[in-house]
Amino acid sequence: MDTEPGQKKKYNPNFGENLIVNMSFEFSMNILSYSSLLEGHRRYALANQLIRSGTSIGANVREAQNAESRQDFIHKMKIAAKEADETEYFLELCNQSPGYPSCSALLSNILAIKKVLSKIIATTKKRS
Repeated sequence: MDTEPGQKKKYNPNFGENLIVNMSFEFSMNILSYSSLLEGHRRYALANQLIRSGTSIGANVREAQNAESRQDFIHKMKIAAKEADETEYFLELCNQSPGYPSCSALLSNILAIKKVLSKIIATTKKRS
């Protein structure tokens, strides 16, 4: 792999210009790539944890697109935000641990996702 995970751009054409859907899909793809790197370094436990929490963000965002109500939408986005916090924690562990591949781009990406999720949740609450 020539570039650090988090640098490749992925696009989910099913959701057009929906920023958070596309950001979380791209992030999930990059988490899968980074987890493969971790597995190559025999860091299986963290790889599995990152796959679970990192891809859950996008799954919850995607589920929120079919929410039954505004409250349901907010609830699903809050779950995505919690998964983002958990993913950030595991990425920080990797970033601070000697012998782990770099994940600084993924850390930047997760911070951007957290900001967008926070803004979506706050804006949706104001409209309720």
